[in-house]
Amino acid sequence: MLYAILCYNDENAVFAWSKDEEEATMARLHAVEKKLADKGRLGPTARLMPTTAATTLRKGKDEPLVLDGPFAETKEQFLGFFVADFETLDEAVEFSRELAIANPGAGAYEIRPLYVFRPGTIST
Repeated sequence: MLYAILCYNDENAVFAWSKDEEEATMARLHAVEKKLADKGRLGPTARLMPTTAATTLRKGKDEPLVLDGPFAETKEQFLGFFVADFETLDEAVEFSRELAIANPGAGAYEIRPLYVFRPGTIST
């Protein structure tokens, strides 16, 4: 089953890393990712730009409203994601634990089974 591993952290802390801190963290994360990639089980990964680069479309009873920023009232922001193929939830949790060890600071990893939508086909 495909799982999305959603990465949350304090973007002010993450984007304040020095070049050396950034490179060291990325090297540790790459080592965790490589194990899955070598098995052909790691899908797309992405690191999002800071929330200051975000645009939000809010919908309600009137026309949708487009606003600058995410307007999230949280201490943590959604910073990126991994998509990977795991046979069990326990495997997805273990991968997330390894990511947490490799990535300094606070934060969270949200693990969700992923439904792949392909228009015109049925898939689960």
